[in-house]
Amino acid sequence: MRPPQVCSLASQASTAAARSTAAAASRTSCRMTASFPARVASKAPLTPALARAYATQHQNQSSSSSSSSSSSTTSRRRSVTPFNDDGHVPWTELSGGEKTARAAQQTFNLGMVIVGVVLTGGVCYFLFTEVFSPNSKVSNFNRAVDRIKADHRITDILGDSRQIIAHGEETANKWRRARPIASTERTDTQGNDHLVMNFHIEGPRAQGTANLHLIRRRGQSEFSYQYFYVDVPGHERIYLEKSGVDAPGDKRGTLFGIKWS
Repeated sequence: MRPPQVCSLASQASTAAARSTAAAASRTSCRMTASFPARVASKAPLTPALARAYATQHQNQSSSSSSSSSSSTTSRRRSVTPFNDDGHVPWTELSGGEKTARAAQQTFNLGMVIVGVVLTGGVCYFLFTEVFSPNSKVSNFNRAVDRIKADHRITDILGDSRQIIAHGEETANKWRRARPIASTERTDTQGNDHLVMNFHIEGPRAQGTANLHLIRRRGQSEFSYQYFYVDVPGHERIYLEKSGVDAPGDKRGTLFGIKWS
């Protein structure tokens, strides 16, 4: 009769274990059910008042961080002076003294630009009037030399025209182009412009001097010759231009109102 009792005891033990397992599972599910609404509730949307408070706090934090970064940037950069200003710092970030320094630097730069423009214009005007203008002394000198080389009476005395050279007054400088050409410019009482010039000419056979007088009458744009002649020692004066006015040193005399050669 003992075996049936042992079976009943085993069944009772298994039933008790099953009941305890079920009770534990029930308690676990209850705890999960109790904690789940709290988590869901924590993710619920903010109220308008809380949202405004959060936005205000976030804005204050952003402004404070930006102001601190700008102040740190300002403290890191070097002060602007008229000597180190490169224009990278915005005008709104400059102090009063730095704005004055930048204004002084820009005023100085503008003045230098104006002075440079004026000087450049003066140099260009001088080069045009003295060198490139058709009525400049250099242009009249070059034309006179070309006419001397083209005149056979002069080349017969001086020699080959390709070897004839012209230069100004004798100086210690051996470079002939550096010798100044003697010239005089004046305006008479009638408003006529006069240009008197003389220079030296040299050839393989002889050397001499050239003299010319140009006049630009009032209202005219070009010069015309009053006289243009060449003197070579031991030879007669050679006239290239003559408008009826006696040249200085003309050896012709006057008798009874007639000029004799």
